[in-house]
Amino acid sequence: METRTPHEIVLVTGSSGLIGAQVADRLTADFRVAGLDRPGMPHPPPSVDNIPLDLTSEDSIANGLRLVRDRYGLHIAAVVHLAAYFDFSGTPSPQYKDVTVEGTRRLLRALHAGRFRVERFIFSSTMLVHAPCEPGQAITEEWPLDPRWPYPQSKVETEQVLEAERGSYPTAVLRIAGGYDDDCHSIPLAHQIERINERHITSKLFPGHMSHGQSFLHLTDLVEAIVRVVVRRAVLPPNAVMLLGEPEPLTYDELQHRFGRLLHDEEWDTVQIPKAMAKTGAWLQDTMPLAEDPFIKPWMIDFADDHYALDISRAEQWLNWRPEHSLMETLPKMVRALKRDPVAWYREHDLSLPADLETHP
Repeated sequence: METRTPHEIVLVTGSSGLIGAQVADRLTADFRVAGLDRPGMPHPPPSVDNIPLDLTSEDSIANGLRLVRDRYGLHIAAVVHLAAYFDFSGTPSPQYKDVTVEGTRRLLRALHAGRFRVERFIFSSTMLVHAPCEPGQAITEEWPLDPRWPYPQSKVETEQVLEAERGSYPTAVLRIAGGYDDDCHSIPLAHQIERINERHITSKLFPGHMSHGQSFLHLTDLVEAIVRVVVRRAVLPPNAVMLLGEPEPLTYDELQHRFGRLLHDEEWDTVQIPKAMAKTGAWLQDTMPLAEDPFIKPWMIDFADDHYALDISRAEQWLNWRPEHSLMETLPKMVRALKRDPVAWYREHDLSLPADLETHP
Protein backbone atom coordinates (compact mmCIF):
# COMPACT_ATOMS: atom_id res chain seq x y z
CA MET A 1 0.00 0.00 0.00
CA GLU A 2 1.42 3.37 -1.00
CA THR A 3 1.74 5.99 1.72
CA ARG A 4 1.75 9.75 1.24
CA THR A 5 1.70 11.55 4.57
CA PRO A 6 3.03 15.11 4.73
CA HIS A 7 4.27 14.57 8.30
CA GLU A 8 6.80 11.90 7.30
CA ILE A 9 10.45 12.89 7.05
CA VAL A 10 12.88 11.98 4.28
CA LEU A 11 16.62 12.63 4.51
CA VAL A 12 18.53 13.41 1.30
CA THR A 13 22.33 13.36 1.37
CA GLY A 14 24.14 15.41 -1.26
CA SER A 15 21.15 17.73 -1.32
CA SER A 16 23.04 20.65 -2.87
CA GLY A 17 24.09 18.64 -5.93
CA LEU A 18 22.46 18.69 -9.34
CA ILE A 19 20.45 15.53 -8.64
CA GLY A 20 20.08 15.95 -4.89
CA ALA A 21 18.53 19.41 -5.09
CA GLN A 22 15.93 18.21 -7.60
CA VAL A 23 15.13 15.08 -5.60
CA ALA A 24 14.79 17.04 -2.37
CA ASP A 25 12.58 19.69 -3.94
CA ARG A 26 10.35 17.12 -5.65
CA LEU A 27 9.85 15.17 -2.43
CA THR A 28 8.59 18.25 -0.55
CA ALA A 29 5.25 17.85 -2.32
CA ASP A 30 4.51 14.82 -0.13
CA PHE A 31 7.08 14.75 2.67
CA ARG A 32 9.06 16.90 5.01
CA VAL A 33 12.61 16.86 3.66
CA ALA A 34 15.92 17.46 5.39
CA GLY A 35 18.89 17.98 3.08
CA LEU A 36 22.22 16.74 4.44
CA ASP A 37 25.38 18.12 2.86
CA ARG A 38 28.84 19.38 3.75
CA PRO A 39 29.05 22.68 5.64
CA GLY A 40 29.61 25.56 3.23
CA MET A 41 27.89 23.90 0.28
CA PRO A 42 25.08 25.81 -1.47
CA HIS A 43 21.82 25.39 0.37
CA PRO A 44 19.13 23.13 -1.09
CA PRO A 45 15.83 24.69 -2.23
CA PRO A 46 14.08 26.88 0.39
CA SER A 47 11.43 24.21 0.95
CA VAL A 48 14.14 21.85 2.23
CA ASP A 49 15.57 21.98 5.77
CA ASN A 50 19.35 22.36 5.44
CA ILE A 51 21.37 20.30 7.96
CA PRO A 52 25.20 20.38 7.69
CA LEU A 53 26.73 16.91 7.63
CA ASP A 54 30.17 15.77 6.50
CA LEU A 55 30.37 12.05 5.72
CA THR A 56 34.11 11.98 6.42
CA SER A 57 33.60 12.95 10.08
CA GLU A 58 31.88 10.80 12.69
CA ASP A 59 31.36 13.87 14.87
CA SER A 60 29.74 15.80 12.03
CA ILE A 61 27.41 12.91 11.24
CA ALA A 62 26.47 12.55 14.91
CA ASN A 63 25.78 16.28 15.21
CA GLY A 64 23.71 16.31 12.02
CA LEU A 65 21.61 13.35 13.09
CA ARG A 66 21.14 14.92 16.51
CA LEU A 67 19.52 17.88 14.75
CA VAL A 68 17.35 15.47 12.76
CA ARG A 69 16.22 13.76 15.97
CA ASP A 70 15.48 17.04 17.75
CA ARG A 71 13.47 18.44 14.83
CA TYR A 72 11.74 15.33 13.49
CA GLY A 73 12.08 12.44 15.93
CA LEU A 74 13.47 8.98 15.31
CA HIS A 75 11.08 7.70 12.62
CA ILE A 76 12.44 8.29 9.09
CA ALA A 77 10.43 7.32 6.04
CA ALA A 78 13.51 7.09 3.83
CA VAL A 79 17.14 8.05 3.54
CA VAL A 80 18.01 8.93 -0.06
CA HIS A 81 21.79 8.60 -0.08
CA LEU A 82 23.21 10.46 -3.08
CA ALA A 83 26.42 11.93 -1.65
CA ALA A 84 29.56 10.37 -3.14
CA TYR A 85 32.94 11.21 -4.63
CA PHE A 86 33.42 11.22 -8.40
CA ASP A 87 35.95 12.35 -10.95
CA PHE A 88 37.01 11.44 -14.50
CA SER A 89 40.73 11.22 -13.81
CA GLY A 90 40.59 7.42 -13.77
CA THR A 91 43.18 7.32 -10.99
CA PRO A 92 42.52 5.98 -7.49
CA SER A 93 41.71 8.68 -4.95
CA PRO A 94 41.47 8.26 -1.17
CA GLN A 95 38.22 10.21 -1.34
CA TYR A 96 36.44 7.29 -3.00
CA LYS A 97 37.04 5.28 0.16
CA ASP A 98 36.69 8.11 2.67
CA VAL A 99 33.56 9.72 1.24
CA THR A 100 31.71 7.02 -0.71
CA VAL A 101 32.59 3.77 1.03
CA GLU A 102 33.45 4.62 4.62
CA GLY A 103 31.14 7.64 4.60
CA THR A 104 28.22 5.29 3.96
CA ARG A 105 29.43 2.96 6.72
CA ARG A 106 29.67 5.88 9.16
CA LEU A 107 26.18 7.08 8.25
CA LEU A 108 24.58 3.66 8.69
CA ARG A 109 26.32 3.04 12.00
CA ALA A 110 25.30 6.46 13.27
CA LEU A 111 21.68 5.85 12.29
CA HIS A 112 21.71 2.56 14.18
CA ALA A 113 23.52 4.07 17.16
CA GLY A 114 20.93 6.84 17.32
CA ARG A 115 18.14 4.24 17.26
CA PHE A 116 16.55 5.74 14.17
CA ARG A 117 13.80 3.69 12.56
CA VAL A 118 14.40 3.87 8.81
CA GLU A 119 11.72 2.44 6.53
CA ARG A 120 14.02 2.38 3.46
CA PHE A 121 17.67 3.27 2.88
CA ILE A 122 18.11 4.17 -0.82
CA PHE A 123 21.59 4.11 -2.34
CA SER A 124 22.51 5.59 -5.72
CA SER A 125 24.88 3.21 -7.48
CA THR A 126 25.76 3.01 -11.17
CA MET A 127 25.14 0.67 -14.09
CA LEU A 128 28.93 0.66 -14.51
CA VAL A 129 29.26 -1.85 -11.68
CA HIS A 130 28.27 -4.41 -14.34
CA ALA A 131 30.36 -5.86 -17.10
CA PRO A 132 29.46 -4.38 -20.49
CA CYS A 133 27.34 -6.40 -22.90
CA GLU A 134 27.28 -6.86 -26.66
CA PRO A 135 24.79 -5.21 -29.06
CA GLY A 136 21.61 -7.28 -28.99
CA GLN A 137 22.06 -8.13 -25.31
CA ALA A 138 20.58 -6.32 -22.32
CA ILE A 139 22.10 -6.09 -18.85
CA THR A 140 19.94 -7.28 -15.94
CA GLU A 141 20.46 -6.90 -12.21
CA GLU A 142 21.96 -10.40 -12.17
CA TRP A 143 24.50 -9.56 -14.90
CA PRO A 144 28.12 -10.16 -13.78
CA LEU A 145 29.79 -7.39 -11.82
CA ASP A 146 32.97 -6.00 -13.37
CA PRO A 147 33.72 -2.45 -12.14
CA ARG A 148 36.51 -1.33 -14.42
CA TRP A 149 37.73 1.95 -12.89
CA PRO A 150 37.77 3.60 -9.45
CA TYR A 151 34.30 5.18 -9.56
CA PRO A 152 32.26 1.99 -10.14
CA GLN A 153 34.69 0.08 -7.92
CA SER A 154 33.77 2.41 -5.07
CA LYS A 155 30.08 1.77 -5.73
CA VAL A 156 30.53 -2.02 -5.58
CA GLU A 157 32.43 -1.67 -2.32
CA THR A 158 29.68 0.56 -0.94
CA GLU A 159 26.97 -1.91 -1.98
CA GLN A 160 28.87 -4.50 0.07
CA VAL A 161 29.05 -2.10 3.02
CA LEU A 162 25.32 -1.51 2.71
CA GLU A 163 24.59 -5.22 2.89
CA ALA A 164 26.91 -5.69 5.87
CA GLU A 165 25.77 -2.65 7.86
CA ARG A 166 22.08 -2.23 7.03
CA GLY A 167 20.87 -4.38 9.91
CA SER A 168 17.08 -4.21 10.01
CA TYR A 169 16.83 -1.40 7.45
CA PRO A 170 15.25 -2.37 4.12
CA THR A 171 17.38 -1.08 1.26
CA ALA A 172 17.08 -0.08 -2.39
CA VAL A 173 20.15 -0.03 -4.62
CA LEU A 174 19.61 1.98 -7.80
CA ARG A 175 22.13 1.23 -10.56
CA ILE A 176 21.74 4.35 -12.64
CA ALA A 177 22.73 5.16 -16.24
CA GLY A 178 24.57 8.36 -17.14
CA GLY A 179 22.48 11.42 -16.34
CA TYR A 180 21.68 14.39 -18.58
CA ASP A 181 19.11 17.16 -18.89
CA ASP A 182 17.85 19.66 -21.48
CA ASP A 183 20.97 21.86 -21.10
CA CYS A 184 23.23 18.76 -21.18
CA HIS A 185 24.89 18.51 -17.72
CA SER A 186 26.63 15.34 -18.83
CA ILE A 187 30.41 15.53 -18.78
CA PRO A 188 31.06 13.12 -21.68
CA LEU A 189 28.27 14.55 -23.84
CA ALA A 190 29.36 18.13 -23.17
CA HIS A 191 32.90 17.32 -24.27
CA GLN A 192 31.62 15.52 -27.36
CA ILE A 193 29.56 18.60 -28.26
CA GLU A 194 32.58 20.84 -27.65
CA ARG A 195 34.84 18.77 -29.93
CA ILE A 196 32.36 18.83 -32.81
CA ASN A 197 31.33 22.44 -32.27
CA GLU A 198 34.98 23.55 -32.53
CA ARG A 199 35.81 21.02 -35.26
CA HIS A 200 38.66 19.47 -33.30
CA ILE A 201 40.55 16.79 -35.19
CA THR A 202 39.68 14.40 -32.35
CA SER A 203 35.99 14.87 -33.17
CA LYS A 204 36.55 12.82 -36.34
CA LEU A 205 38.39 9.94 -34.63
CA PHE A 206 37.20 7.13 -32.36
CA PRO A 207 39.16 4.14 -30.98
CA GLY A 208 36.21 1.78 -30.57
CA HIS A 209 33.34 0.14 -32.36
CA MET A 210 31.07 2.99 -33.42
CA SER A 211 28.06 0.65 -33.30
CA HIS A 212 28.43 0.50 -29.49
CA GLY A 213 26.91 2.93 -27.02
CA GLN A 214 25.84 3.46 -23.43
CA SER A 215 22.48 4.03 -21.79
CA PHE A 216 21.63 7.50 -20.48
CA LEU A 217 18.79 8.81 -18.33
CA HIS A 218 17.17 12.24 -18.22
CA LEU A 219 17.41 13.71 -14.72
CA THR A 220 13.66 14.32 -14.61
CA ASP A 221 13.06 10.60 -15.13
CA LEU A 222 15.68 9.73 -12.51
CA VAL A 223 14.08 12.03 -9.96
CA GLU A 224 10.67 10.48 -10.65
CA ALA A 225 12.08 6.98 -10.16
CA ILE A 226 13.64 7.91 -6.82
CA VAL A 227 10.40 9.50 -5.64
CA ARG A 228 8.53 6.32 -6.56
CA VAL A 229 10.98 4.24 -4.54
CA VAL A 230 10.25 6.45 -1.52
CA VAL A 231 6.49 6.29 -2.07
CA ARG A 232 6.51 2.50 -2.58
CA ARG A 233 9.08 1.79 0.11
CA ALA A 234 6.76 -0.47 2.09
CA VAL A 235 5.94 -2.84 -0.77
CA LEU A 236 9.39 -3.31 -2.30
CA PRO A 237 11.48 -6.37 -1.41
CA PRO A 238 13.69 -5.87 1.67
CA ASN A 239 16.85 -5.63 -0.44
CA ALA A 240 15.67 -4.22 -3.77
CA VAL A 241 18.15 -3.74 -6.61
CA MET A 242 17.07 -1.95 -9.80
CA LEU A 243 18.63 -0.72 -13.02
CA LEU A 244 17.46 2.71 -14.17
CA GLY A 245 18.13 3.99 -17.67
CA GLU A 246 16.87 4.23 -21.21
CA PRO A 247 16.77 0.65 -22.52
CA GLU A 248 18.16 1.30 -26.00
CA PRO A 249 21.38 3.33 -26.10
CA LEU A 250 22.34 5.56 -28.99
CA THR A 251 25.51 4.35 -30.68
CA TYR A 252 28.56 6.59 -30.80
CA ASP A 253 28.09 6.87 -34.56
CA GLU A 254 24.47 8.02 -34.13
CA LEU A 255 25.55 10.65 -31.62
CA GLN A 256 28.31 11.91 -33.91
CA HIS A 257 26.02 12.29 -36.91
CA ARG A 258 23.24 13.87 -34.87
CA PHE A 259 25.55 16.44 -33.28
CA GLY A 260 27.14 17.17 -36.66
CA ARG A 261 23.76 17.93 -38.21
CA LEU A 262 22.55 19.97 -35.25
CA LEU A 263 25.74 22.03 -34.87
CA HIS A 264 26.90 22.44 -38.48
CA ASP A 265 24.10 21.07 -40.65
CA GLU A 266 26.43 18.46 -42.11
CA GLU A 267 27.18 14.78 -41.77
CA TRP A 268 29.91 14.05 -39.25
CA ASP A 269 31.81 11.05 -40.54
CA THR A 270 34.07 9.46 -37.96
CA VAL A 271 37.08 7.23 -38.56
CA GLN A 272 37.84 4.29 -36.30
CA ILE A 273 41.51 4.31 -35.28
CA PRO A 274 43.66 1.70 -33.49
CA LYS A 275 43.65 1.91 -29.71
CA ALA A 276 47.45 2.13 -29.60
CA MET A 277 47.36 5.25 -31.76
CA ALA A 278 44.59 6.78 -29.65
CA LYS A 279 46.49 6.08 -26.42
CA THR A 280 49.60 7.75 -27.80
CA GLY A 281 47.62 10.80 -28.82
CA ALA A 282 45.82 10.96 -25.48
CA TRP A 283 49.13 10.58 -23.62
CA LEU A 284 50.70 13.40 -25.61
CA GLN A 285 47.74 15.70 -24.95
CA ASP A 286 47.77 14.75 -21.26
CA THR A 287 51.48 15.54 -20.85
CA MET A 288 51.76 18.66 -22.97
CA PRO A 289 51.48 22.05 -21.18
CA LEU A 290 48.07 22.96 -22.58
CA ALA A 291 45.81 25.70 -21.27
CA GLU A 292 43.05 23.15 -20.64
CA ASP A 293 43.41 19.69 -19.14
CA PRO A 294 42.21 17.36 -21.91
CA PHE A 295 39.10 15.33 -21.14
CA ILE A 296 40.12 12.16 -22.96
CA LYS A 297 42.67 10.28 -20.86
CA PRO A 298 44.71 7.26 -21.94
CA TRP A 299 42.83 4.97 -19.54
CA MET A 300 39.52 5.73 -21.29
CA ILE A 301 40.69 4.20 -24.56
CA ASP A 302 40.38 0.64 -23.29
CA PHE A 303 36.70 1.23 -22.50
CA ALA A 304 35.72 2.83 -25.81
CA ASP A 305 34.07 -0.45 -26.91
CA ASP A 306 31.96 -0.83 -23.77
CA HIS A 307 28.28 -1.26 -24.59
CA TYR A 308 25.55 -0.79 -21.97
CA ALA A 309 21.96 -1.60 -22.89
CA LEU A 310 19.67 -2.13 -19.93
CA ASP A 311 16.77 -4.42 -19.11
CA ILE A 312 14.61 -2.18 -16.91
CA SER A 313 11.70 -4.61 -16.52
CA ARG A 314 12.24 -4.82 -12.76
CA ALA A 315 11.86 -1.05 -12.31
CA GLU A 316 8.85 -1.13 -14.63
CA GLN A 317 7.21 -3.82 -12.51
CA TRP A 318 8.12 -2.58 -9.04
CA LEU A 319 7.75 1.17 -9.64
CA ASN A 320 5.37 1.34 -12.60
CA TRP A 321 8.09 3.53 -14.11
CA ARG A 322 9.58 3.96 -17.54
CA PRO A 323 11.61 6.89 -18.90
CA GLU A 324 9.43 9.52 -20.53
CA HIS A 325 12.37 11.33 -22.15
CA SER A 326 14.93 10.08 -24.62
CA LEU A 327 18.43 11.22 -25.37
CA MET A 328 17.70 11.41 -29.10
CA GLU A 329 14.79 13.80 -28.52
CA THR A 330 16.81 15.91 -26.08
CA LEU A 331 19.94 16.44 -28.19
CA PRO A 332 18.37 19.38 -30.11
CA LYS A 333 17.56 21.09 -26.81
CA MET A 334 21.18 20.76 -25.68
CA VAL A 335 22.44 22.33 -28.88
CA ARG A 336 19.82 25.09 -28.73
CA ALA A 337 21.01 25.91 -25.20
CA LEU A 338 24.57 26.17 -26.51
CA LYS A 339 23.62 28.38 -29.45
CA ARG A 340 21.36 30.58 -27.33
CA ASP A 341 24.21 31.61 -25.03
CA PRO A 342 27.53 29.95 -25.90
CA VAL A 343 29.53 31.71 -23.19
CA ALA A 344 27.12 30.71 -20.44
CA TRP A 345 26.94 27.13 -21.77
CA TYR A 346 30.72 26.71 -21.86
CA ARG A 347 31.09 28.14 -18.36
CA GLU A 348 28.24 26.04 -16.98
CA HIS A 349 30.02 22.92 -18.21
CA ASP A 350 33.50 24.03 -17.06
CA LEU A 351 34.84 24.19 -20.62
CA SER A 352 37.46 26.64 -21.84
CA LEU A 353 35.99 29.24 -24.14
CA PRO A 354 37.07 29.01 -27.78
CA ALA A 355 39.12 31.93 -29.12
CA ASP A 356 36.14 33.64 -30.75
CA LEU A 357 34.32 33.81 -27.41
CA GLU A 358 37.20 34.73 -25.09
CA THR A 359 36.52 38.46 -25.38
CA HIS A 360 33.05 38.08 -23.86
CA PRO A 361 32.72 39.30 -20.25
